Amino acid sequence: MGKVIYHIDLNSFYASAEVLLDPTLKGKPIAVAGHSRRGVISTASYEARQYGVNSAMPTAMALQLCPDLILVNGHSSFYQELSTKFIDTIKKYTKIIEQASIDECYADMSDAVKLFKRPMDLAWQIQTELLNDLGLKCSIGVAPNKFLAKMASDMKKPMGITVLRIQEVPTKLWPLKVDEMRGVGKKTAPILHDMGIHTIGDLAKPKDIEKLRSVFGKNTDSVIQRANGLDDSEILCEWDVKTMSQSSTFANDITDYDELKSEFYHLSKKLGLRLQRENRIGNLISITIKYFDFSTSNRSKKITEYINNGDEIFQHALDLFDENSDENPIRLVGVGVSNLKYKEEVQVQINLFTQNQELTEISEINKLIKELNKSVSKPLLKPASSLLKKKG
Repeated sequence: MGKVIYHIDLNSFYASAEVLLDPTLKGKPIAVAGHSRRGVISTASYEARQYGVNSAMPTAMALQLCPDLILVNGHSSFYQELSTKFIDTIKKYTKIIEQASIDECYADMSDAVKLFKRPMDLAWQIQTELLNDLGLKCSIGVAPNKFLAKMASDMKKPMGITVLRIQEVPTKLWPLKVDEMRGVGKKTAPILHDMGIHTIGDLAKPKDIEKLRSVFGKNTDSVIQRANGLDDSEILCEWDVKTMSQSSTFANDITDYDELKSEFYHLSKKLGLRLQRENRIGNLISITIKYFDFSTSNRSKKITEYINNGDEIFQHALDLFDENSDENPIRLVGVGVSNLKYKEEVQVQINLFTQNQELTEISEINKLIKELNKSVSKPLLKPASSLLKKKG
């Protein structure tokens, strides 16, 4: 049995929390107003969504669509308290958890599902427990990797449980509009439509990959892989991470891409200098994005090499941002490097595994020099290393 990953997404979290604080709001169209100076909706109840009210929508527009909309200010401390209880509930079943934001998490349930006669009974039990104990509805996506689990949890809301297997990708995932794919932003989707890519299936089997690179750049191959249901990103557990990070809070909410890119660059350079001062390197790059409504998104990726260079950290951090930003106003960004080791630790490991290879390469070079010298009357060629030794 392969991995079983759950993506657990609390439905209309802030609105649900407000109903818990004031039960008279139950069944009514309500929206939590954002704290942005631009005046936008943070989240809306499902009753409000029936009128077309959605998150990130200007408050004035929301009131036009739904004149009876009830606006509430929001209670961030209560939201955080509920979020902690939410994660504590999931920890009863597994310790391999990554909290992606205040109202969602990924959990590796590969071992936990073995305790149930039917694997889906676990998802149903979690869903029921969150509703009965905390008053929170949730949707759960079940899949062999994080990307498919996230896509599955979006398929049935509220209170849905969706299984998405690799073999079901052509029938369940590919028919969806490309706009619905995780990592395809609102600005990117129209460009893809102009290229004739209308569904996730079109993206999975692109007719012109080079043309697609003009849209996704270095991320093109990983985007195509995800469209095919493949994702090797790991669950980032809070207790096994040795991390250094830098973050910055803006005076006003930011939407300008170049300004955000510049901030990621400065944070990455500062982080690189800190790592170098402490002689540390890491191979797990992460970013934190806090939005206008105080919701937080954490994203990470593991890379093949251990690094502590600010420019390299920046490139990976920006890739993560490009893949995961949903274009809502942002008030804080952060960059982190995890799985830290002292530089010497990794160098020793590299030497252990590469020493024999290096000796073999040197031997082959020496053989080649001997063969070439045979073709001339007087040996002329020498390894450069022998000249250095003479000078020493």
